[in-house]
Amino acid sequence: MSDFDKLHRFIFTKANVRGELVRLDESLNHIVHSYEYPVQIQTLLGEMAAATSLLTATLKFKGEISLQIQSKGPVSYAVINATHEQTLRGVARWDETLDSLPETFSELLTQAVLVITITPDEGERYQGVVALDKPSLAECIESYFSQSEQLATRVHLMTDITDAQRAKGAGILLQVLPTDASATDLSQANDFEHIAALTETISRDEMFSLSVDAILYRLYHQEEVEVFPAKNVTFACTCSKSRSAEALRHVDKSELLSIIEEEGAIVMNCQYCHAEYRFDSIDVEAIHNGNVDVPNSNQ
Repeated sequence: MSDFDKLHRFIFTKANVRGELVRLDESLNHIVHSYEYPVQIQTLLGEMAAATSLLTATLKFKGEISLQIQSKGPVSYAVINATHEQTLRGVARWDETLDSLPETFSELLTQAVLVITITPDEGERYQGVVALDKPSLAECIESYFSQSEQLATRVHLMTDITDAQRAKGAGILLQVLPTDASATDLSQANDFEHIAALTETISRDEMFSLSVDAILYRLYHQEEVEVFPAKNVTFACTCSKSRSAEALRHVDKSELLSIIEEEGAIVMNCQYCHAEYRFDSIDVEAIHNGNVDVPNSNQ
């Protein structure tokens, strides 16, 4: 059985460090092949998807997390959304008038920020912003944790786009476990740096060709590692006709009816999965009478 599209969590039992490893295949291909993305954007989305999966595993509650890039460079916008159940979706926008895109992260994204939004099912939404002023997405995420959580964190992100029809992404996250006041002593710091140094020896070929058990043994066979059951990662879109109807409820009814009179229907398209939702005048009347749970018969 393939251990791609699975998130693996583990801890080092003799060190105050936890780890996660994720490898994406089918779940990523649903995203990167939803448009004719250049390989540079497939690479970016692959890294973002792996990173979002890793960050979602840090949630202690039910909810969603999103990584959104806003930039004035060739790639203007990219976002990956994920839920606590490890469902992913994403999209990117770029300057399609360019004959080619730059190869480096810094050239693709200029004057850019990464917005990390955490939305619990119950409770207040949290949003953090970090400048994308380092050579890689991984380093920028490490900077985010250093600033916001003040926890030593290392992130490794990799992609394999050698097969145009089979993009793959992967990531490893290491993080010091939060403990009581005297936690950040020299011994803990040394343990973390030692494990981080071991992790840096993994090659891209090993990451995508070995089994997860083999990767963990290859990196940490001299450490005591406890591995937890893997969690499946899938592509899933949260769009629905009811959600689209809820958006229309905030638009003046006369304006909606005017659009229907001119165009025959209101058509809303999901940017993530390309589902199309159509609304006629009967739907609009129902929506503005408080019924957003309209049937899907005209989807």
